[in-house]
Amino acid sequence: MTTFEELKRRGLLAQLTDEKEIEELINKGEATFYIGFDPTADSLHVGHFMALCLMKRLQMAGNKPIVLLGGGTGMIGDPSGKTDMRKMLTPETIQHNIECFKKQMSRFIDFSDGKAIAVNNADWLMNLNYIELLREVGACFSVNRMLTAECYKQRMERGLSFLEFNYMIMQSYDFYKLFQEYGCNMQFGGDDQWSNMLGGTELIRRKLGKDAYAMTITLLLNSEGKKMGKTEKGAVWLDREKTSPYEFFQYWRNVADADVIKCLKMLTFVPIEEIEEMEKTLEGAGFNKAKELLAYELTKLVHGEEEAEKAIEASKALFGGNGSNENMPVAEISSADLTDGIMGLLNLIVKSDLAPSVSEARRLVQQGGITVNDEKITDPKTQLNPDSVIIRKGKKAFKKIVIV
Repeated sequence: MTTFEELKRRGLLAQLTDEKEIEELINKGEATFYIGFDPTADSLHVGHFMALCLMKRLQMAGNKPIVLLGGGTGMIGDPSGKTDMRKMLTPETIQHNIECFKKQMSRFIDFSDGKAIAVNNADWLMNLNYIELLREVGACFSVNRMLTAECYKQRMERGLSFLEFNYMIMQSYDFYKLFQEYGCNMQFGGDDQWSNMLGGTELIRRKLGKDAYAMTITLLLNSEGKKMGKTEKGAVWLDREKTSPYEFFQYWRNVADADVIKCLKMLTFVPIEEIEEMEKTLEGAGFNKAKELLAYELTKLVHGEEEAEKAIEASKALFGGNGSNENMPVAEISSADLTDGIMGLLNLIVKSDLAPSVSEARRLVQQGGITVNDEKITDPKTQLNPDSVIIRKGKKAFKKIVIV
């Protein structure tokens, strides 16, 4: 099975400018390709995960990845998939975020011996002369055509700033620059980036008379059509300080039955033949085994095998298995907050970050959403010695209490 055939079987391919040429380049290991990452936070999140896995797969097949860090485009903000303008970041914040990205990416991509390179588009975008850009690049773009792009159409009713309108030109210029400087013949990205990517191939064709290619990756959506691991309220981060290895494990352990096979295919390096066999017979308890495999494999990729083992042990302990509870998420409570070693359940829930307020904690207790050491508690006035107890909210959120 060729690399391209495997990408197809895993459901990773969405739109391609020239399937035959792209297939040939990838299978021969002759693709020098880039994926762009705008440093909008100090950690990568699940939304970036599939792109990193694709880069790893293609690098393993002999192709050369270029990581493009958006120090320049991050100053503008991509309007794709957004209903409002992104928050403007300072140059200092952007640079800090870039350094954080680099460290995390090294877990997935081998940068040794020129096997991959990382570049920052601020190196060329920040020095552009505006008049020169208008003459040399702006003349290659049709405003009428740009306005038909999905990323702009979604924003027209709410208002699209001229700042954001330039994003497509900036991204297209990146491809043009990478083609010239590094022989980059291909760009990959999320399916919502298709219009921006076509802009780059067209700019290369018009300015240099040469062909370059673009391919989009299927967006990681759940069975309800929503992006997985990414919401407006919070993301599932790859940084252990923002999302602990156990929380990361639990996110994948709790995906819907309808999503587990898709996630195994698109995100893990479990052999595709093994996943397809699993898919044929998957039912009942088999879904839990598949989810555990998914969670374990992804946690191992992001945080290492040791953390994946700890997470699976903690999960078994919580859900009635034989695992150890020493690796569970911990809430530290000061002994000074106790009265004769006792604390009210509602205050304990709040201090454990399982509820934002006492009133919300009371609602959870009264509705039967709180268990303490596997015993459901429905009396909001409950007082207890919290040392080493395990409080669970619903089925997925819980904390082991430690007195300090």
